[in-house]
Amino acid sequence: MEKSSMPIFEAHERSFMEPSTNEFMRENKEHPTKEADHASSTLVTNGCVDYKGRIADKRKTGGWKASPFIIVNEVAERLAFFAIAVNMVQYLVFEMHQSLPDAATHVTDWIGAAYVLTLLGAFLADAFLGRFLTIIIFSCIYEVGLVLLTLSASIDSLRPPFCIKIPCPPASDSQTAFLYAALYLIALGTGGIKPCVSSFGADQYDDADKNEAQKKYSFFNWFFFAINMGALSGITLLVYVQVKKGWRWGFGVPTVAMFCSIVILVAGFSKYRYQKPMGSAFTRFVQVIVASVRNHFKGVKVEPGVLLYEVRTENSDILGARKLLHTEQYRFLDKAAVVTDSESNTNSKWRLCTVTQVEEFKSFIRILPIWASTIALSISFAQLSTFFITQAAIMHRKLGPHFEIPAGSVPLFAACNALILVPVYEKIIVPFLRGKTGHRRGITSLQRIGVGLFMSIFALLSAALVEKKRRTDNNPSNLSVFWLFPQFFLIGSAEVFAYVGQLEFFYDEATDGTRSISSAMFLSEIGIGSWLSTAIVKIIGATTGGVEKGWLRNSLNKSRLDYFYWILTGINGLNFLVYLAVAWNYRGRDGAKSSIRDDSVVGEAADQARNNGNHDDNQKELRNVMF
Repeated sequence: MEKSSMPIFEAHERSFMEPSTNEFMRENKEHPTKEADHASSTLVTNGCVDYKGRIADKRKTGGWKASPFIIVNEVAERLAFFAIAVNMVQYLVFEMHQSLPDAATHVTDWIGAAYVLTLLGAFLADAFLGRFLTIIIFSCIYEVGLVLLTLSASIDSLRPPFCIKIPCPPASDSQTAFLYAALYLIALGTGGIKPCVSSFGADQYDDADKNEAQKKYSFFNWFFFAINMGALSGITLLVYVQVKKGWRWGFGVPTVAMFCSIVILVAGFSKYRYQKPMGSAFTRFVQVIVASVRNHFKGVKVEPGVLLYEVRTENSDILGARKLLHTEQYRFLDKAAVVTDSESNTNSKWRLCTVTQVEEFKSFIRILPIWASTIALSISFAQLSTFFITQAAIMHRKLGPHFEIPAGSVPLFAACNALILVPVYEKIIVPFLRGKTGHRRGITSLQRIGVGLFMSIFALLSAALVEKKRRTDNNPSNLSVFWLFPQFFLIGSAEVFAYVGQLEFFYDEATDGTRSISSAMFLSEIGIGSWLSTAIVKIIGATTGGVEKGWLRNSLNKSRLDYFYWILTGINGLNFLVYLAVAWNYRGRDGAKSSIRDDSVVGEAADQARNNGNHDDNQKELRNVMF
């Protein structure tokens, strides 16, 4: 027989063991001064502090006073990353003497590691270091990796001897280990920077201020614009430097750029708003699971009339995090917040969690289906730095008699599209859609992601058709590289819609204590997509005859790369249908009905009811905060 929970919330309310300031605050509200009103209106409400640890002042910190410093760091990081990514297949093939399929899989493995390591960066930022310090530390690790990579390209003993006759002697184990140490330090640096930089930028805007909230979404668009500026510089200027001056210059210039960006980021420290580390969200997630399972086996039920535990303080007991209202989804987890008749200690979160802690975990679970249903898009993105570049390398790239487009610069087609589309979308499309839909961003984040997923289908469809034409042409090397423009254009457009939509979605649905982790979840899917691309390449190689007879060979003219693209087209099409079903049934935390028992909120609502004399309206408000 199951034991029902007792409604003894009050007996275990932590606020009864701690001094209450509610009366003082209520009296203070009755006699406000103009100075106090003015001061409070200029202070942020999201828990951010300035560099001296005081509540941040909007007039002196944050907003576009701080954002440029953050954007510069991201431009430099993306410049370095893309300069390496688009060139690394060629470096591994021509300098380290690896086969084309092996080089492609090693690059996607490296990219995958860089983005999956964002989970580590997010954990350290949220639990111990804070976002700013995490960005600084991992930027320095990134810089060390760049220095080692430059040394690999500069010192002859760190590479196998020059070779013009196939088969070439492979790199030694020590040479390969030195190169991979450099690459994976860069991956580790990326893992620490990426989940924090967008969230740190968003921290500079207070959601409670309508003006700043609107600017935050403009920041996301311009942040993406900056990413593409960095990518554009990496795949044009630095690739050109590498072609004309050699690998040591190609890797040395981003090393210097990254060092300068670290100096610039530090220079803006007095302008930033800082969120204090809130402890490990993963630990809080496990506590909710343990407490809910424990209460389940004790026979606890969550029924109407059962009161759930929450502290009476203004903010939650998660450092720096605001309270969250109860939602109806995942009711099993609510058992972690039920106070039983045998409970005597509310300080053990392994036995009793607050509603806010439970809702934080629910918010994380809620985004997982959206996260899983967008991973396929990252498989397509992985081709930008591997097979798309390989196609360009064997096509006609001359512009006039004296200039040839470097193969690594061909992704310019995608980056330019993004640079043009972001301002057009922000300044023209969003105001037009806002007038039609009434939504402040024109369309929702989920709709924007859906548009990107839909475009990715046609990007790979175009890639398959163009590759078939190239392969069956009488003289493939004379086919213009501009035949690749549609696939780059479409994949760039898909990125503009899906990438920014995901940035908005994961930030909006994150709670105060899970901002960095939510950003890392989004970024980790890029890494997982890269690993899945590696897996697909290996499966195709193993089932079709390997690098000598299979679909993907050392010679692209003898390969069946278009078959590979057809498989990715099918995956994207199926993924789009799955996403539609998931997005259609998605319920965000903001739209869910609230149902927690919080005495401080109930007390304020009751006072307001007495003062206004509007019984019906305030009864609705009271019902909104309790079962």
